[in-house]
Amino acid sequence: MTHLSVEHVAKQYPTRGEPLVVLRDVSLELTRGENVAILGPSGSGKSTLLSIIGALESPSSGRVVLDGQDPATLDEPALAALRNRRIGFVFQDHHLLPQCSVLENVLVPTVAAGPIRVETMDRARLLLQRVGLSERLDHRPAELSGGERQRVALARALINSPLLLLADEPTGNLDRTNGVRVGELLLELQRQEQTMLIVVTHSPRLAGMMGRRLELDEGTLREMTKLE
Repeated sequence: MTHLSVEHVAKQYPTRGEPLVVLRDVSLELTRGENVAILGPSGSGKSTLLSIIGALESPSSGRVVLDGQDPATLDEPALAALRNRRIGFVFQDHHLLPQCSVLENVLVPTVAAGPIRVETMDRARLLLQRVGLSERLDHRPAELSGGERQRVALARALINSPLLLLADEPTGNLDRTNGVRVGELLLELQRQEQTMLIVVTHSPRLAGMMGRRLELDEGTLREMTKLE
């Protein structure tokens, strides 16, 4: 079974004085189809943890294992391939390419694999249909609302059928109505694709949709039994 294991991860940064400790002995387990929200105050290390899980940053100690692979053991080409094929990212800002159409933006993560295949194009169109944008394929990001742009970002994150989907404040720039819609779509797509999902959020509403809720505070991660 596809599995994510975060094992005793710590992260600190050197300073002129004492090291800045961001994460202390963080552990987390997820299996295919599970989702979890990570909450915590600003500056608590949520985005740092997500970057480490997503193989964008290395831990100071501990390790992350995704489907039997430890990213720290891979060379740079293999690490880039892991991030591209196994992990999907959704950020607070959609990071769409302004010069590209909606369809082209969704296909961007597939370019590294060579010429775009017919089945890949079909999957992109299907994902855009599932997020309600089948009539917007040729539009540019500037012609879309904020909620629509974030829905394009969801489709793009899923185009390579990743094992793990990481979302950092995915509704943070949206109004209440669009935030709810994007949150519901995120969960709906995650269940359909049976990926693992980790969402970092300040939103109790979005966190409440997730199967589990964890709080990161002062560098440590703990289970939340209820939203506080």
